[in-house]
Amino acid sequence: MKITSDMPLNQRTQTFLLLLLSWIGLVTAYKTLTNETLTLLPRPGNDFNIHHGKLLAPILKPRVPETGNSTAVRNHFVKFFHDTLPDWKIELHNSSAKTPLSHQKETRFVNFVASRDPPEVYPGNVGRLTVVAHYDSKVTPKGFIGAIDSAAPCAIIMHAVRSIDKALTRKWNSVHVAADQQRHRKVEGIQVIFTDGEEELGDGSDPGDSLYGSRALAQDWASQKYAQGSTYTSRINSIALFVLLDLLGSPRPRIPSSFKETHDAYQHLARLEIRLAELNLMKSSEMWGTWFVDANKRTEELYPLGITDDHVPFLKHGVDVLHLIDYDWRRGGFPEVWHTLDDDAQHLEMAVVEDWSLLLTGFIAEWLELEGYMDDRDEMAGR
Repeated sequence: MKITSDMPLNQRTQTFLLLLLSWIGLVTAYKTLTNETLTLLPRPGNDFNIHHGKLLAPILKPRVPETGNSTAVRNHFVKFFHDTLPDWKIELHNSSAKTPLSHQKETRFVNFVASRDPPEVYPGNVGRLTVVAHYDSKVTPKGFIGAIDSAAPCAIIMHAVRSIDKALTRKWNSVHVAADQQRHRKVEGIQVIFTDGEEELGDGSDPGDSLYGSRALAQDWASQKYAQGSTYTSRINSIALFVLLDLLGSPRPRIPSSFKETHDAYQHLARLEIRLAELNLMKSSEMWGTWFVDANKRTEELYPLGITDDHVPFLKHGVDVLHLIDYDWRRGGFPEVWHTLDDDAQHLEMAVVEDWSLLLTGFIAEWLELEGYMDDRDEMAGR
């Protein structure tokens, strides 16, 4: 929908109000889950076992780009979505670049993308909550696992989207999405991105030596234009919120609020954490206290951290970013295990990892307005 100068004044005014209402619907995208629904959110349980858990264990290995382990982990993602979430569309986004290790040859990077949109709606009219983590690991030190960086975040995302998938089906089976679009209501799907090539491959002296996969993906999605008259101009423009998880799984997490534009989403997540703790659903809350250290700040009090991460190429295209990264200047920055061999499975604080999976599930369910659709007990009883 566009506003043109040849429209009559009353028509232009009406069109502007409809666009404004549509925009308001996008930025107030939450439908709070009831306490009863929060108690029904599934935990990952044995799927996060570091030795044989179906979600996490296959990722806990070195994952340097263009290696056999990298391919194995990517195949793990493909099999999970293909077997467990068959309604999702799987894409492998390929790119290549010269790196400090490639000796003037091109290194191949493969981003994994999975998405699910409402039925019967043109892709250019669907906004997508986008949940992201990188799956590659550092070259040095040799044998680096990267459990918090970012094997655990990948598993957390996998659990969360599995937990809301049936609710999406129930919602979209009961609501005529195309009719909602005609009434200028929010129409949203969800996509997951596991990026490749986030880590530096050299000695840190080259400022361009990182974010290989996310840079290529952002550039390609910015060039993927939708048809004229679509709600969104391009695929990158259709990202409703870019939620990036990184360095999660250490004890005593401290998550700052990095961007004024998404401080409301950050505060919403903080309120959800409090509610889960009050319901005794957060295993780690009594040990470590609240995670969201900037929850009570006003937007003008926020301090930009300037952390280089996979959100940066998307931020340059105007995408709203919620950066969930464990960083606390009072302790010197990132968690103690950061970029050391101690960032392994044994140093994960599993109560924190599980709580992150619960919190992310709740956040996604509220963003996609799944209250009333999360309870599958009647379906289970009917089997």
